[in-house]
Amino acid sequence: DIRKTMGMCPQHNVLFDILTVEEHVWFYGRLKGLSEERVKAEMEQLIQDTGLPHKRGEQTRNLSGAWGMQRKLSVAIAFVGGSRVVILDEPTAGVDPYSRRSIWELLLKYRKGRTIILSTHYMDEAELLGDRTAIISQGRLCCCGSPLFLKARLGTGYHLTLVNPLGDP
Repeated sequence: DIRKTMGMCPQHNVLFDILTVEEHVWFYGRLKGLSEERVKAEMEQLIQDTGLPHKRGEQTRNLSGAWGMQRKLSVAIAFVGGSRVVILDEPTAGVDPYSRRSIWELLLKYRKGRTIILSTHYMDEAELLGDRTAIISQGRLCCCGSPLFLKARLGTGYHLTLVNPLGDP
């Protein structure tokens, strides 16, 4: 069943305010058909990897620095059950720089043996996390390749064009 091998993290968190960090991992693990033993093992690993062991019994609505911690949990949930294909829609949008780097570390740790499709507006993020990068503008694919290929082809930096409306040199 495809749902058991796929994970998804939408742009906005899909968390239940009254559930704790632990209960979220439990819920999504059981929803994917994992045994109780496997859920317990994954729960321990995910909670450690997200840096939330001290918040395991906390309801998500009470997480301090809420958006960053909630976002880390949402991203981690996409990997529950050993998802082989993971779709992440702007996983670091709206989070503080520390949480952003923490999410990057999580993705770098969990990427081995998986296909991760990630959308982002941040080129540094695409370069760090992506083996292949596709640039889409107005719904059309503009280019695709490794970050190194795209830099060589499209260049880096800024181009500044100055126009003098008076025509004076």
